[in-house]
Amino acid sequence: MKTVIAEHRTDSNCRHIINDEDGPFAPERAGSLPSQSLIKYFGQSGMTAKEMLEKMKSRGGLVAHLGVNDRREVEKMIENGDEHAKLIYDAMALNVARKIGEEAATVAGDVEAIILTGGIAYSEYFTNEVKKNAECIAPVIVYPGEKEMESLALGGLRVLRGQEKAHEFVKSE
Repeated sequence: MKTVIAEHRTDSNCRHIINDEDGPFAPERAGSLPSQSLIKYFGQSGMTAKEMLEKMKSRGGLVAHLGVNDRREVEKMIENGDEHAKLIYDAMALNVARKIGEEAATVAGDVEAIILTGGIAYSEYFTNEVKKNAECIAPVIVYPGEKEMESLALGGLRVLRGQEKAHEFVKSE
């Protein structure tokens, strides 16, 4: 699960961006964490800020809890009766649904559809868990696969054709 741009069409044409620091934990990403606990952990860990960010972005989530980042491996663990793996995987799905609910609240529930995408959307188990808790908001559509490169290329083409202005994104630290 990568940076997601969730576009909600309302009268004000709101656009919400969820980046890799927000939202639920993922296969490798820690997601949102309680700030006071995080500050305490950082102070006690002896890690540099760079090391801490690396840990949160690539050694969090499923990796931290289960030692793997592949949903297929997690699902095998669950099939083999690993209750801890099931607990963690179900928690990840529930947190995705919670974030969907949070975003729905920002547009007063005016959501036409929820689209689940990315590699994890190939998982019927995971998407069904998300659906259980999010279908009350809007229909859930599962569109597996990652289309980041295609989206970037099409965006560049729109700029070259004069259909859209290029945006400059400045990284802030």
